[in-house]
Amino acid sequence: MSRACRGLVPALVIILIALSQTPSGGARGRRQGQSQEGRRQSQDGADTTIRLGTQLVNVLFSVTDKENRYVNDLTASDVKVLEDGKPQEIFTFKRESDLPLTMAILVDVSNSVVPVLPQLTDAGARFVNSIMRLNKDKAAVIEFDGEATIVRDLTTSAAKLQRGFAEILRNAPPPWPRHRTPPINPAGRKGGTSIFDSVVAACADMLAREVGRKTVILFTDGRDTTSLTEQTEAIEEALRAEVVVYAIGIGNPEEDGVDRKALERLCEPTGGRAFVPKDVEGLDQAFEQLERELRQQYLVAYEPANMTADGKFRKIEVRITNRKGIHVRHRRGYYGPRA
Repeated sequence: MSRACRGLVPALVIILIALSQTPSGGARGRRQGQSQEGRRQSQDGADTTIRLGTQLVNVLFSVTDKENRYVNDLTASDVKVLEDGKPQEIFTFKRESDLPLTMAILVDVSNSVVPVLPQLTDAGARFVNSIMRLNKDKAAVIEFDGEATIVRDLTTSAAKLQRGFAEILRNAPPPWPRHRTPPINPAGRKGGTSIFDSVVAACADMLAREVGRKTVILFTDGRDTTSLTEQTEAIEEALRAEVVVYAIGIGNPEEDGVDRKALERLCEPTGGRAFVPKDVEGLDQAFEQLERELRQQYLVAYEPANMTADGKFRKIEVRITNRKGIHVRHRRGYYGPRA
């Protein structure tokens, strides 16, 4: 399958997993010009007809009110989806908490983050122990400075991931004092910070082939110094792989701290967000916020009216009707198929 086709997925590859948990939504489909009909219940209990074989766009989204509280009582009638400004027919809608979660956890080990690595890795280990569901979710731990290195490949074992965090801390280089000149490193980018390159690699080489909910979780101060790719390329790769990027912003308070705006610019177009604690003591609270975000999502799937195989970017907008003062987070769009 080409990279451009990842925004469109075959019908029911992801939806069958979701529908096996809770029936919902309305439907229309095609299969070689002939329909195959079946019956299921909508969220409101009414019989609806489904037809198999169409291609769907799946969008995960979360909704918060003006007090930043999650809105958990939406129904299908509350949701409208637009693609390039045009209303789309929704195939299914449901609150999503059971779909398998695949995470690539990227840990910055550059000099600006090393001083807080002990607290960061401890909080990260508690996070994976809390969020991982046995034999359902999986995650990988990747460390990066100028280059990314897999510490623990994708696994369903929280214990292996916790050992990965311990290994990162054990092998982390000692920070150099700011008033001293950094050492010369003939290996090239070692010691720098390549956030964008690391996101691109995690999305393209690890998460693109996975199904279900996919996320990159960055532990970093947001200051990219050595990437060969641009921020826009990292966002594009995440969108193509249907990956949501989140960040826990943490850095050395004695230096420049965290570039929150940079993290927000990276995360928000993918449907994610940045959590920036005031200090290392607030790390556990930031991870709790992230876990709530991952467990407070909705899934909407629609059949795009535009089936042109032109490979172009298509903007997605999820609107909530009859509600005021709310904020919806979702990926900003996808890339259509290419002929």
